[in-house]
Amino acid sequence: QVQLVESGGGLVQAGGSLRLSCAVSGRTFGNRPMGWFRQAPGKEREFVAAISSSGDITTYADSVKGRFTITRDNAKNTVYLQMNSLQPEDTAGYYCGRGRKFGVDTRDYDLWGQGTQVTVSS
Repeated sequence: QVQLVESGGGLVQAGGSLRLSCAVSGRTFGNRPMGWFRQAPGKEREFVAAISSSGDITTYADSVKGRFTITRDNAKNTVYLQMNSLQPEDTAGYYCGRGRKFGVDTRDYDLWGQGTQVTVSS
């Protein structure tokens, strides 16, 4: 059974950095795009970043462009989200998803991790 497990969240001051990791079990990692989404209390889950199966194509939400970087290591079955210049509005639960296709909609993803909390203090 394929599972996604996120880690790396925490409490950080505004302007700080965190790196999230998403470890994927199973053999399908290398042939699937992956994405990061986030969800704040009372809000819908929103797209953050996505990466193609080979890692050569990435896309970002406008709100994080230039501050966040998504990468993947197919040998380690892991996708990462480097988050720099964090702001209080970045506070949310962060979820990685396995993609059916490369996309920015939650419907493009068929499997999710349990999430990791990121809290940015001002």
